[in-house]
This record gives sequence, structure tokens and C-alpha cells, in this order.
Amino acid sequence: MLAAQGDTATRNELVKRISAARWRSDALFGLVRPDSIYERPIAERHRIIFYLGHLEAFDWNLLHENIFGLKSFHPELDRLFAFGIDPVGGGLPSDQPSDWPSLEVVRDYASRIRGALDAKLGDGVLDSRNHARDGFALDTLLNVAAEHRLMHVETLAYMLHRLPPDRKVRQVDPPSLAAPPVIHRVVQIPAGTAILGLSRGRQNFGWDNEYEAHNVQVPAFDVDQYMVTNRQYLDFMAAGGYERRGFWSDDDWNWKTARGVSHPVFWEKTSGGWLYRTMFEEIPLPPDWPVYVSHAEAVAYACWAGKSLPTEEEWHRAAYGAMDGNERPYPWGAEEPNSNLGNFDFGRWHPMPVNAFPLGRSAFGADGMLGNGWEWTSTVFAPFPGFEPFPFYRGYSADFFDGKHFVMKGGSARTAACMLRSTYRNWFQAHYQYVYAGFRCVSR
Repeated sequence: MLAAQGDTATRNELVKRISAARWRSDALFGLVRPDSIYERPIAERHRIIFYLGHLEAFDWNLLHENIFGLKSFHPELDRLFAFGIDPVGGGLPSDQPSDWPSLEVVRDYASRIRGALDAKLGDGVLDSRNHARDGFALDTLLNVAAEHRLMHVETLAYMLHRLPPDRKVRQVDPPSLAAPPVIHRVVQIPAGTAILGLSRGRQNFGWDNEYEAHNVQVPAFDVDQYMVTNRQYLDFMAAGGYERRGFWSDDDWNWKTARGVSHPVFWEKTSGGWLYRTMFEEIPLPPDWPVYVSHAEAVAYACWAGKSLPTEEEWHRAAYGAMDGNERPYPWGAEEPNSNLGNFDFGRWHPMPVNAFPLGRSAFGADGMLGNGWEWTSTVFAPFPGFEPFPFYRGYSADFFDGKHFVMKGGSARTAACMLRSTYRNWFQAHYQYVYAGFRCVSR
């Protein structure tokens, strides 16, 4: 049965999205020099070669048999590349490069998958009513495929950041934006309602943890206008922040002590002062860039400052709330994300000063709430009321409802624009330092 004209237009846009996401992932893998593709830059993660196969295997396992009726041509690789690793916990992987297929075999596997799926996606006879899985239409599954790949493009950047510069093909950022000196203030957020989550009746795509929409009453609070900067974090360190037991929970203190953590993982100490490790080089520490730290380090700083991290609903209200009681699609209003409004959508490799995008300011006066670094909240990642796991990907969220993961909101320079929607939820464990994640503090 032929799809309706409107469905076809939507389908074509989704196919274009998948093509664009592939371009992003191909370009990222292109940064890695061929002799380094079997490296493991972060000890807790798979080797880079895994992800080269995983992105294609995910699409294939999602679509090939259940949707398109295609038979697997390499079941062993389908299984090998099916699942990643939670960054913290479960022990370190011990595999060797020789345990993995050759680069030529993986590339051939990926190429055959793309060819087979593209032939089906381009044949013009797809219909959501006849091409569905577990009650979910093909359009939803294509959104899953596109956003899954874009998520990995960002998390792979975290891995490649740890790869020595001489093992990567250097890229150049656009010229740095001029910004005045940062004057730190707090902004007042009046009591009001935060509308969290998506309604199942809407056509917008969302992951399972984004449902169901519900209202949360948020008391008045004050929030930092800007994310905490490297300069501010230096003050915390100078005050003995890593040595003073009272700023840390038992679990966080034990982790910090066992791992010998004494500064942000992106910083390097030299005889001449602190350097900042960017994707491609080390530079003098930029004082007005947001500091990137683990959740544990963010909580310790907030405690030292006499404040706390915002809850998910507080962060949401500060970002999307408006004076008239309604909510905006984005902090700045309804305009679609662009490079004048924030540091996101792969526009840069590096952060910018926290005050570099005044046009992106929220209605209540908070700056930089989308892009330039995810922002930790104090909220443990848990299901919303009415949560139902995707039956075709049951572990996507549910495997992480373990009390150890914390919600992050906002986005980084390497976050795709489609994931800047207000309902999108990211999460990581408290002791994972490699994420492009900072924070701002609140007081109540």
C-alpha cells in the first residue's frame, strides 16, 4: 500500500535526518588515525572499533527483520555490536584488539547494512500502518535510529577527547566569540508550574523516559545567571575543596580518595599553572568557560558555596518558564536553535564563555541554559508517572533507574539541535568525569 502524501513527506525528512546523522558519525570516525581505531581512550568503555560497528548494527537490529523482512547476513556481528557498556560499574573490560574483527570486515559489514536498509527506505512503498513494530510506526523507529546515532556522536566525542592529539586529525573551531568580563549574579525565579514530559497524544517524538506529561509545582528560588566557570572552581580548589571532608557524601569521598581525584579531568597541572585539555591541544585555562566536572564534584562545590544543585523541575522552570505563567519552547522563545542563540548542534568543538550568548537568555534572565555544556541536577534519574518502556528497546531507560544516575539538562557544543527540546532527559552516574557537563547552583 502506498503511503499518503503527507506521510511520504515526513518519511523523506526522516530519511534525510538519518543520512545527516550518518555524515556526522562518519566525520567523527574520520578524526581517528587508522592505527588508533582499536584504542580504548576511556578504560570503562569499549574500544573505538566497537562503535564503528554498533551504530550500523543498532539500525539493522531495529529494522531489518521486524520492519523490512530482511534476513541477517552476519548474525555473529549483529550480536557482537548490539550493546555498549554502562560507563561506570560492572568492572573494566579486558578484551584485546585481537578479539575484534578487522577494520575491513567491520567496514564491509557497515556498508552492507546501509545498502540493504537504504534500498528499502527508498523504494516508495512504505506505510506506517503496514510497517510497524510492537505497535510503533516506522516513523517513530526512524527517529529512534537517527537520535541514537546522534547521541553516540556526542558520547564518542568524550572518548576521542581522551585520545592523544597525535592520534587524531586536527580540526579548527570558528573564531572565538568576544564576551565582556563575567559578572556573576543570581536571578529570582517566582513560584509556578513546571510542565515536565510529553503527552502521548502529541505527534512529537520522544524517548520512553520523556513520557508522561505532568505538572510540578515549584516554589520560588534563586538560580545562578551563568554556569559555574573555571575561575570560580579554582576558588573552590584554593579553599581546599578536594581536601575538606564535609563537602562530600560518603560515597563521593570514597570514590575521590580511591581514584586520587584532585581536579577536573579536563585540567592539567604544570609548573606554569593550569592548562585545559581541548579536543586537539592543551591551552591556558580559559577562566570564563564553564567548568566540566562529575556530579560528585559539582555537589561538593555547591556545598562549599552554601547552595545546592537545582532539581530537574527547578532547572526546567528557570529555562522555559515565562512571566505570564506559560512555557516557551526554548529559553529564548519560539525561534529555532541557531548559532546566535547558543553553543550547540556541532557548531564548535570547545566551550565558549558562559556569557557569550545573551540572545539565548531565558524569560527570567538565566543565560546559556541550552548548549555549552550539559547541566547536572540533583534529581535521580527515575521514571515519570505513566512510564512505559519502548518494547523494542526495553533497556534504554529502565536499566538506569537504579538510584545511581542523575538527570542532566541543556546540551553541549556536540549536542544535536533535535535534542534541545524541553522534554529531553540525559543522565550519567555521579562519578563519571568525562562528560561535557557543568552546573549552576540554586538557593531556596
